[in-house]
Amino acid sequence: MTIETMIVEIDAEIARLQQARNLLDGLQSRTTTPAAAKRAKRRLSAASRKKMADAQRKRWAATKGAVKPAPAEPAKEAAPPAKKRKMSAAARKRIADAQRKRWAALKVEKAAKSAPAKKVARKAPAKTARKAAKKVPAAKATKAALEKTAPASMESAAS
Repeated sequence: MTIETMIVEIDAEIARLQQARNLLDGLQSRTTTPAAAKRAKRRLSAASRKKMADAQRKRWAATKGAVKPAPAEPAKEAAPPAKKRKMSAAARKRIADAQRKRWAALKVEKAAKSAPAKKVARKAPAKTARKAAKKVPAAKATKAALEKTAPASMESAAS
């Protein structure tokens, strides 16, 4: 068998499988029902909702035993306006003072938190100086150390 004949056989097999799949897809689509159409959302007027609510209240009252017919339209009486509660000036002052005290405490706390950060920033240059000192070759460092000790030993010998 040559490669060309194998390719032709594979193509024939693929065509046969695709034909079988198309047949199965056709059978499957006939057995399933079409998707139900989505209904639009019902919108009720305020009056309709009120009627339904009144009817439901009436049913609940009936199940509880005491049937109280809900009035269709309750009579609106002119109720006196509710008294507006007012805070005294002294109370307002106490609240304001307490709030200022809280703010001051927060400010102090915030300053305390930021203070250590500033100290760390000041130490940074010292670290770089130490790093620079480490980079000096060992021979120069020992020479500098000898020079520092030599004048001290000469002074002691002179005296």
